[in-house]
Amino acid sequence: MTFEQVLTAARNNKDYRALIESIPYAQLIGLQALEQNQRADEPSTPRFYLPKNPNNIGNPILPAIHGGVIGGFMEMSASLHLLMTMDSVAMPKIIDFSLDYLRAGRHQDTYAECQVWRQGNRVANVAITAWQSDIDQPIATARAHFLLV
Repeated sequence: MTFEQVLTAARNNKDYRALIESIPYAQLIGLQALEQNQRADEPSTPRFYLPKNPNNIGNPILPAIHGGVIGGFMEMSASLHLLMTMDSVAMPKIIDFSLDYLRAGRHQDTYAECQVWRQGNRVANVAITAWQSDIDQPIATARAHFLLV
């Protein structure tokens, strides 16, 4: 199956596991998509989940998740968020990515949520927040610009 067919099937079924499994890096770190409904009258917002995984540890003394894994998780979450919420069938291409680490990402489950600040015909601007036990205490925030093909 082509990427376009996998994406179309995922959108039709509202099940993005096959899409994520088609992306090797997402598989490597264990990224998963969750659907999060705030209220019954609002559309669901995708959230992303990085389960506790000893292979993602960068500092075994704390232990803490490797900063590159956190950054990759957040960038991949933003790409997937765009794929899940826009009409394009092509993977968005990253233009730039700015990441602020706010606290250590401990060896525990990690979550990310994305917000599209602006989406034009060619470029999208996405804000990403990653947290662990409390959404109000993020471990990192990021801003990304994507070229929409």
